[in-house]
Amino acid sequence: MSDQPPPGADPGEPDDAGRPADREAGRSDPTAPLPADPTAPPPVDPTAPQPTVFPPTGVLPGNPSAPSGFPPGYPPYQGQPPGPPYGGYPPGQPYGGYPPGQPYGGYPPGQPYGAYPPGDQPYGAYPPGQPYGAYPPGQPYGDPLGAAVPPYGPGWPGGAPWDPHDPLVNPPNGGLEGWWNRGLAALRRSWRVLVLVLVVTQVLPALAISVLSVVLLPADELATAPSADGQVALPDGFFTDLALFGAVIGLGSLLFGLLQAAGWAAGTWAVTRQALGEAVTAGGALRYGFRRALGLWGWTLLTGLLMAVGFCFCILPGIYLAFALSLVTPIYLYERENPIGRSFRMFHDRLGMVLGRISLVGIVVILFSVVTSVVEEIATSAAGTDPFASPAAAAGLFVALVVAALLSVPAYLVQQVGLVVTYAEQRGQEGPVNSARLAGELG
Repeated sequence: MSDQPPPGADPGEPDDAGRPADREAGRSDPTAPLPADPTAPPPVDPTAPQPTVFPPTGVLPGNPSAPSGFPPGYPPYQGQPPGPPYGGYPPGQPYGGYPPGQPYGGYPPGQPYGAYPPGDQPYGAYPPGQPYGAYPPGQPYGDPLGAAVPPYGPGWPGGAPWDPHDPLVNPPNGGLEGWWNRGLAALRRSWRVLVLVLVVTQVLPALAISVLSVVLLPADELATAPSADGQVALPDGFFTDLALFGAVIGLGSLLFGLLQAAGWAAGTWAVTRQALGEAVTAGGALRYGFRRALGLWGWTLLTGLLMAVGFCFCILPGIYLAFALSLVTPIYLYERENPIGRSFRMFHDRLGMVLGRISLVGIVVILFSVVTSVVEEIATSAAGTDPFASPAAAAGLFVALVVAALLSVPAYLVQQVGLVVTYAEQRGQEGPVNSARLAGELG
């Protein structure tokens, strides 16, 4: 300890620490030095060994320039979440008390000492009947939800979810059976609405064309007996009647094509909406169909022209175009752009799959078309060259034509549902899609 007086004090005069009267009276001078704090830590001896000092949080050894605080990428401490403080009791419970009905140090009523509550699983144990390390019954390896994980398909991101029970879209691992089952399910759901729509938009136009063909075709003029030299002399006005027949049938088919386009659009809308469990009426489906009919009609005409050109050059190019352009209708209705190019791409990207599906649909359509043609041929042959010679013959012919038109309904049903399900499957091959998304794309 130094004998020297503190700085600023006169020699021989005691300092403030030695004047108890001044301490009791308080310090009136704010600039006077503060008294010693009895609670302050003792001074540190610089010659004593110092304890190890760790770098602050966020500073790494050898990197003094790193800022202090939390490590990069971690948020700063936000404080304690709202609620009772640590160690506190719930509101309404006195300090040191236990919940009502539970004595001090006791267990809940009905639970013996050391036991787990009824129905709980002991610590570290497996469910009853499950061996160590095994998965619950019915759950394959790698899927906590209990469903099999499908393999990746073209364009699928790794681990993308997939619903194997989607009513329309066959998953990439569904195969032909999945496509077939979804087609049958769509027929069972939608056949009532589809039959009404198809009768209005397909059967009635086909019946009208058949009646016009019987009325306007100059068949009686072709029945002229040949002359002595074996040549048949065409009657007067034959080419005029034939031109009239071609013009009426062609114009009628063109106009009825607009109605048929509305039917295909209405049927596609009904199948897709009913796959989601929605209530669909034939009137609502037709309203949607007529709203989309004009655009679909234009693409249908272009597709028919391309196939006609293919058949004119050779039969095989026409058959190829019929398969390659088979998905133009659903592509236009769902995607609204480039249906011909998209149909070619879908057909060639998965040639075997699309060719097989469309072939099955085409076989069913051809079979019913053959039956319809046979019935019409029998009816017209029985009516003779002049089917309107008597009312009975005319009535019989008309009934036969109605029956033939109705026999074409199953062919239209299979074609409608088969094309929709095939298109949905191809969309599923390209990427994740479900029935709800397809319904949203239809509008």
